[in-house]
Amino acid sequence: MSQDAAESQFVVLSGEGNVSKSSPASQQPIRHACEKVLRPFWGAVETGVLESGSLGGFVAGTGAYEIHRFILRGASDGNATVRLGIFATIHGDEPQGAAALIELSRLSRRAPEIFRGYELHLYPLCNPTGYEDGTRHSRRGEDLNRHFWCDSREPEVVLLEREIAAQNFHGIISLHADDTSGGIYGFVRGATISRELLMPALAAAEPHIQINRAPVIDGFRAQGGVIVEGYDGILSAGNIEPRPFEIVFETPAHEPVERQVQASVAALSAILQRYRAMLSVASGI
Repeated sequence: MSQDAAESQFVVLSGEGNVSKSSPASQQPIRHACEKVLRPFWGAVETGVLESGSLGGFVAGTGAYEIHRFILRGASDGNATVRLGIFATIHGDEPQGAAALIELSRLSRRAPEIFRGYELHLYPLCNPTGYEDGTRHSRRGEDLNRHFWCDSREPEVVLLEREIAAQNFHGIISLHADDTSGGIYGFVRGATISRELLMPALAAAEPHIQINRAPVIDGFRAQGGVIVEGYDGILSAGNIEPRPFEIVFETPAHEPVERQVQASVAALSAILQRYRAMLSVASGI
């Protein structure tokens, strides 16, 4: 099999994350670098904080990779469960988001009230080959965050699109790091409440890293760190209805990783609390 053919091959796993013995992914070891970033998540699964699953696997070169899902379930609040998808490391050189997700799971033990009524689906390593290579792009040389909902054949995108379509999330949050920004900022799309969620998220994160208040950020008009435009092909819900809220939260990559993680966790916590409050008002509680 040629390398190009191997790179384009992928397999879908069962709901329990089991790979068929005949699948290419089962015949290759998981790479060490990916094991390292996922190890804290497996530890949280062992202690009952998270549940684990797999979207599927694919072969790239001589290695096999999977995209993993970890579920954090808060206690019931007596209402319908709110499902959010939180995605990280879609650019392989931005692993700060994965670190933020494991810290978020640890926060659920210290402050369980924040997570009441939620089911959070965490995807810490959406671009495993890029992470392993230390590059923004996948090993095929593609910026995966420009390939969504445009009939892409990139295996990571196919697996993530299937997952997003199947889960019917109420909200989608992507964590990124920008090496050109002097502060935190974010993009909003989808449901009209997205902006009302991002603004308090930025405010909550500002004690850790200042907000980028420039009028133009990453080539887009911005106001108070909020951008309502965006690139085509980014990870989103596509045309799925009802449309969930969609937020991309960006930290400045030059800041210490610890501060980026703290800012991201503060922002995520604020989104959870603000969204619950908005749902309570909407239901007349």
